[in-house]
Amino acid sequence: MLPGYLELKLSWELFQKAPETLSEPERNRLSEVARKQDSIEQRILASSAAANVVVPDATLATRIAEIRARYPSADEFSQDLERSGLNESLLAEAVERDLRVESVLEKVASGTAPVTAVDAEIYYRLHPEAFDRPEARRLRHVLVTFNSPQEKDKAHAQLTALRVKVRTPDSFAAAALRHSQCPTAMEGGQLGVVKRGQLFAELEPAAFALTEGEVSDVLESPIGLHILRCDEIMPSGMLPFAEVSQRIIERLTDKRRREAQRDWIKGLPAPR
Repeated sequence: MLPGYLELKLSWELFQKAPETLSEPERNRLSEVARKQDSIEQRILASSAAANVVVPDATLATRIAEIRARYPSADEFSQDLERSGLNESLLAEAVERDLRVESVLEKVASGTAPVTAVDAEIYYRLHPEAFDRPEARRLRHVLVTFNSPQEKDKAHAQLTALRVKVRTPDSFAAAALRHSQCPTAMEGGQLGVVKRGQLFAELEPAAFALTEGEVSDVLESPIGLHILRCDEIMPSGMLPFAEVSQRIIERLTDKRRREAQRDWIKGLPAPR
């Protein structure tokens, strides 16, 4: 029962697909991970911490429903169970076991000391490179595509005339909605916050040379002709601690919990 369920579960966790669709290297990796995880879970469930753990029926039902939801149809779900040597009763038993393991590990992790704001600020000061924000721009564009030299000339003339009329965000948005052949037209041509390396190479130099509120000359990329507007410049520099403190606390909390679980598992006796 257990190897079949582990195969089914880990196939989705590792590769986001059913076991029978795995390649030979993926299947080998799956087998290796399953063996290690099975050994660890045996040790966890044999511990005193697992003795009184009970999985609520509602929790079990929810997890099984999540597994079913991965499949387009009930038939495909049943076929995958059968291929793994499972039926619905055996699946429920294996999932309950899985949830017991998770409950034990949650109990272990709950004893870790909370991460304080002071802990977070120390981490922030010791790892400045993790909070260095690259320069970014909030951009809009109008895109006109072409299929012939004549269409290109027409698009260039259209955008050249347009760029002198669209100096405000509202006028640029209206022009994008009317003329742009990009899906962003429906959002006023907004490309959002763009960092270096995210635009076509043909557009990036001009985009990052724009001042706030400036509209570019007509630019060509592999998909057509553009004009760009810079709505906002976000300079590079260290992100403020207030902006990242909660993220640091969450990251350090997760790290402490995983370390506590790992250390506890290391101290468990090997299965007989």
